[in-house]
Amino acid sequence: MKIYGYSDEGLAIEEIRPNELAEITLVATPSELRKIVAFLTAAAEQMEQMGAVYEHEHLADKQPGFEESPHFVVFNPTAQQALKSPAL
Repeated sequence: MKIYGYSDEGLAIEEIRPNELAEITLVATPSELRKIVAFLTAAAEQMEQMGAVYEHEHLADKQPGFEESPHFVVFNPTAQQALKSPAL
């Protein structure tokens, strides 16, 4: 597992360069944590079913109440490898 992040410094989307993080602190209520767990569980199931076709998913797109939160994105490392592999 790797975790990447960046701060909101008003940069244009093409100027943002995510950095690998050594530690994160998740400040959330028990209710928010349960919603995050449900999101992660569903993402894992979809990733297993879809394989490399499953690229990424945003928490705010799947769970109400996170629209104003920092973006929480699950990215499939298998999709990343498939993007790097030459087409057959």
